[in-house]
Amino acid sequence: MIVVEDTTGPNGPHPVLAVTGLAREARLAAGPGVATVGAGGNPERLRDLLKGRSGPGCRAVMSIGIAGGLDPDLVPGDVVVATGVVAGGRRLAAHPQVVAALARRLADAPVRVIQADVAGVEAAVLSPYAKAALRAETGAAAVDMESQVAAAFAEGHGLPFCAVRVVCDPADRALPAAVAKALKPDGEPDILAVLAALARRSATLGGLVRLARDSSAAFDSLGRCRALLGVGLGVPDLGELLRDVA
Repeated sequence: MIVVEDTTGPNGPHPVLAVTGLAREARLAAGPGVATVGAGGNPERLRDLLKGRSGPGCRAVMSIGIAGGLDPDLVPGDVVVATGVVAGGRRLAAHPQVVAALARRLADAPVRVIQADVAGVEAAVLSPYAKAALRAETGAAAVDMESQVAAAFAEGHGLPFCAVRVVCDPADRALPAAVAKALKPDGEPDILAVLAALARRSATLGGLVRLARDSSAAFDSLGRCRALLGVGLGVPDLGELLRDVA
């Protein structure tokens, strides 16, 4: 479980809630005006954590972290500012003014940034075939396991939702199943599980090297984007959003 609270946001008493899967994502997202919550890549545990909050305790919800690529044109390090989340045959839209604000913040990022839907799934999408099928079904550019939970939580509390996801494993690359599951409940990597997978030959050294290279590119990009987003993850406050609409 990862829960880091900062209730001294610059735009009022409540921060932006950053929903993550990995501990490293949570550490990158944290900062002034931000509270982070994550569940180690377990959507059901994440739902329970969010349900356990005494109230939403935030002014907006952002899903932030790395993702699998579905759009074959995207490479590790490319950034998707989500226009919506597709999951379970349903699409939940991101707040359009927030999407526009985030895109402006990231306009100077030294990486490719696109606006597109992401897919939310309950289990990791591992093979290029499965990624292609999900792309055909949803039209999404990337996939992760937290955005659908974050979007539903935001919808349930009438809060703006947004997502910033950085491609790690591209559409044409398989994600080793044993490695995808090698996470502790707090979102830290389980090194012993990875070594056990190598010993069982359910993961190859070459596959791990490629994944490490892709992950490095993705986290470097995420770090640059986080710096550009700034205080409160760059999400404007509700008053600014209402003025934009008016």
